[in-house]
Amino acid sequence: MKSFKQFIGEAYFDPNVQGRSQVQRVGSDGSKIGAERKKTEPEKRRVKAAGGGKTEPAKDYKARKDIGTQRPRSTREQQPTKERGAAKLSPREQQKKARAERLAAKSGRKSGKELTKAADKLLTKKTTKAVDPKYRAAKASGMTRSERQSLTRKGEKKLRDLTLAATGKKKESELKHPITHKERARRAKEKK
Repeated sequence: MKSFKQFIGEAYFDPNVQGRSQVQRVGSDGSKIGAERKKTEPEKRRVKAAGGGKTEPAKDYKARKDIGTQRPRSTREQQPTKERGAAKLSPREQQKKARAERLAAKSGRKSGKELTKAADKLLTKKTTKAVDPKYRAAKASGMTRSERQSLTRKGEKKLRDLTLAATGKKKESELKHPITHKERARRAKEKK
């Protein structure tokens, strides 16, 4: 007769059970527990610039190294620093607290507990920012960083040449305001 552990171990990898169950072992080595949430190729939306005005799907995220291991509670929650019951009040402090609560109830003020409850209630409400229905995301140019830079620099050079021709000067350094990135960098370096 099989032990419960053996039965569960076999049931995890049995295709008949896996098809029906909600909790599935996923991952190439069956290390993850839970439904596979990874998007298929046509569902993926993230793209990167491929150059030449083209885009291609971005790379998949790497799998985490700690897949399949249970995270201990000590790493997720703050552990107590003092022994149990250290926060108990002395009889004198209990009297003082009870008196303060009675006075608060008499005057109609809310007690500390009620205030914290109300604050928690307010904090738990999720407020979603309203998005303008006319908003459209900027279309990706499909150019790589170096392509965008070279195009910008070409435009700057063209503007510089036109400005020099219009003013009758020979060099950009003679102009009052720099135009190209190179000249701006040179002047910034001179200042230092």
